[in-house]
Amino acid sequence: MADKIKSKVKALRLYRVFHRWLGLPLIVFFLIIGITSILLAWKKKAELLPPTLKTQVENGTWVLPSEMVQIGEHEMKKLGLDPEVDRIDIRPDKGIAKVTFKTHFTEVQLDGFSGEVLSIETRHSDWIEKVHDGSIVDYYWTGEEGAKLTYSTLTSLGLILMSISGFYLWYFPKRIRRLKQS
Repeated sequence: MADKIKSKVKALRLYRVFHRWLGLPLIVFFLIIGITSILLAWKKKAELLPPTLKTQVENGTWVLPSEMVQIGEHEMKKLGLDPEVDRIDIRPDKGIAKVTFKTHFTEVQLDGFSGEVLSIETRHSDWIEKVHDGSIVDYYWTGEEGAKLTYSTLTSLGLILMSISGFYLWYFPKRIRRLKQS
């Protein structure tokens, strides 16, 4: 019986040391992930994403996507920003299109029927998402996904190991008490 208790106490001490030393460097990453998770969950309420506007034209013909790209590029050139388009998000129910860009977090909202520029705003949620998943490093330096994959894998493994060691830090004292009572 005493040997079982000693082995549990020894394991508990090891888990405590492991948990402490693993937790110290990971706390920064867990805080970043936690804070950015809250911001992303509340992005519309916190106005981190430009509100989606609506068309003023009724029953029109859609502007071609190639024209939407040209309008977005033209607006970025006027602002002195890189005009390389990343994607177009078309919202048929609202009659608008959102043009976003590869090298910055600007969004141009266009009326899908008239081609009129409805708004030009920063998409804060996009850069917050890149901080959240670690791809901000790749975005500014490498252009690949190496940092994102490394960051996500290490923080996920760290969270898993912290959860397991945390469970045993909770469980072993209960187990030791039961063994002492028997």
